[in-house]
Amino acid sequence: MENKQAGNKRLVGKLLIAGLILFVIAAATAWYLFTETYGDTATEKEAYTVNALELIKEFKQNDSVANRKYAEKIVTVNGRISSIDAADTTLNVRIDDATGSYVIFAFQQQDFERVKKLQQGDSVSIKGSCSGGAYSDILETEFITFKRCSLNK
Repeated sequence: MENKQAGNKRLVGKLLIAGLILFVIAAATAWYLFTETYGDTATEKEAYTVNALELIKEFKQNDSVANRKYAEKIVTVNGRISSIDAADTTLNVRIDDATGSYVIFAFQQQDFERVKKLQQGDSVSIKGSCSGGAYSDILETEFITFKRCSLNK
């Protein structure tokens, strides 16, 4: 009987240690993800340089393949501005095609002054991290979003 109780105590001790180790690993992973910082997009090397209308066309042909190619990569996109909108703490520049499909770029505060000088119809070169694209059944358009964007000089 005493051997059985001693064995149970050892098992409980091992389980507590294993649980503590898993908790420490999970906490360290969460801390890393929540405190992760990104380099300045302007100084990052782009994986691709594309024309905005060609990018839209590529996503319209097969957004799954295009997402695998571009998502979470730094991409430079060249095109003509359709609109500029202020949203919360970002400025959004939008480039669209004749069908209403579009690419939208979110600029952070450090680029506000430069982006504010842009106007509809201006040709731009924008570098950003592609968040991916999707087709909207409601709007019947393809949309591609970018984050952490900067204007190329």
